[in-house]
Amino acid sequence: MKILQLSLTVVAMAVITVACNDAKEPADMIITNAKIWTGNKNQPLAEAMAVTGDTISAIGSRSQVFKFKGEDSKVIDLGGRFVTPGFIDSHVHFLQGGSNLASVQLRDASTPEEFISRLKVFASGLKPGAWILGGDWDGKGWESLPGKEWIDSVTPDNPVFVSRLDGHMALANTLALKLAKLDGKVKDVEGGTIGRDSDGNLTGIFKDNAMDLVYNSIPPASKEQVETALLAAMDYFAANGVTSVHAVDAGSYADAIKEIYNHGQLITRVYVMYTISSWKALKELTEREGQGDKWIRTGGVKGFVDGSLGSHTAAFIEPYTDLVTDSGLFVNSEEDLYTWTLNADQSGEQVVIHAIGDRAINFLLDTYDKVATENGERDRRFRIEHSQHIAPGDIERYARLNVIASMQPYHTIDDGRWAEPYIGPERMKTTYAFRSLLDAGARLAFGSDWPVAPATPLEGIYAAVTRRTLDDKNPDGWIPEQKITVEEALRAYTGDAAYASFEEGIKGTLEPGKLADFVVLDHDITKVDPVEIRDIKVVQTYVGGKKVFDLGSNN
Repeated sequence: MKILQLSLTVVAMAVITVACNDAKEPADMIITNAKIWTGNKNQPLAEAMAVTGDTISAIGSRSQVFKFKGEDSKVIDLGGRFVTPGFIDSHVHFLQGGSNLASVQLRDASTPEEFISRLKVFASGLKPGAWILGGDWDGKGWESLPGKEWIDSVTPDNPVFVSRLDGHMALANTLALKLAKLDGKVKDVEGGTIGRDSDGNLTGIFKDNAMDLVYNSIPPASKEQVETALLAAMDYFAANGVTSVHAVDAGSYADAIKEIYNHGQLITRVYVMYTISSWKALKELTEREGQGDKWIRTGGVKGFVDGSLGSHTAAFIEPYTDLVTDSGLFVNSEEDLYTWTLNADQSGEQVVIHAIGDRAINFLLDTYDKVATENGERDRRFRIEHSQHIAPGDIERYARLNVIASMQPYHTIDDGRWAEPYIGPERMKTTYAFRSLLDAGARLAFGSDWPVAPATPLEGIYAAVTRRTLDDKNPDGWIPEQKITVEEALRAYTGDAAYASFEEGIKGTLEPGKLADFVVLDHDITKVDPVEIRDIKVVQTYVGGKKVFDLGSNN
């Protein structure tokens, strides 16, 4: 036993030997007395780190790193706290999330009465005519979907279009329908569903592509509203340790992000994605302006195959267990998806497509395989966003085709409360199949889908490691064989998330020459009981060596 302990000590000492740049200019800042999880497999742990400018200049043991201390170097003693690379959220709706922070909060409205009451209270504080958007209601456990008659009497002067938390269904009140010039005569929409009662009258519910019938009538946000929402979103990210995001719908507000950057207010690094149908415009933009810098990067295009499980619009090979006449839908045609993917890939863009049901995922893997063959070999890093319900035979194809599974683990502990009646016990076995994907050699990039789910990486890690549903009815985990380790989850939120945007050379791990984006936690996430991970707090967040959040000054 003593020999084993000695061997472990030697290994522990070996992993904190210093790594540094050749130039030994004095550091601006030195982090010391910390347990640093670097994410670098060649040097997984360190106890000190030197930062010069916005870059890590040395990392390793205290004695080695302090060789970079100069007269003006700021030394920060972290008191033994745990440090990780800054979390990278690989899937956010940046502007929508920021806007929703100031809107009505319906996610935890557990009854129809509470849903109605919150809308009534929120509307009472608005000027007549102001739209009520966002909401992120759930509706699970209610006897029926909400209808316009629920809320018409409490929102007579304000048009309402509040979305379900998955973003694939929304409820309009009568005033919103009037402004959108919609009635029972409106034609059905391909790739979407319009809620109607037995007499053909509109219920106010719209799903997927049908939601555009209302969205197209909503006045655009003002420049000031957009800026306020983006600044609020960045503060929210910083408080949760998120230093970079992949903004999957940011093409339409990319100029606002750039303006915030030009004013020196950007504290979150952003990978901006455009809609896949606008691949040609993105090609022209990157040819003219390049793909950006370490703060704002472009080059990705985002598309959709299907909808969501909760809205019964995710596309499955077999019908829904609880709705045997329905197997979901494609929100875009197979022909369009193939053409867009082919052209975007030919243009050197990264193709990033939403697919949730097993039929959608199978089709997308086929499409990626075909396009890669036709366009020839290159480092393309195709992504499948969500990758929730995978047919068993398709799991190994992720690794074989080098497709990144961009997944949101918080959805696991949310959906696990109600998903089985929708898809049955057999399909559940490869739902959120983190373990199976990793074992097959696939790469995971984790995110949140905020505001569909909270942009809280610590909760995401908790979800991936424990798979305990939000109602705590699965103490050993929902589909426990798909659990992964803390370090695997950390890597999916850091190094592999950086890889998913072609930025692993500058971020995602803590090593010399990379950006000094890091997070300080109040406990060692790798040592606590996994159930306690959700209680760990972000103490500080640094982006480029600058502190952008401090729990002590925000209490």
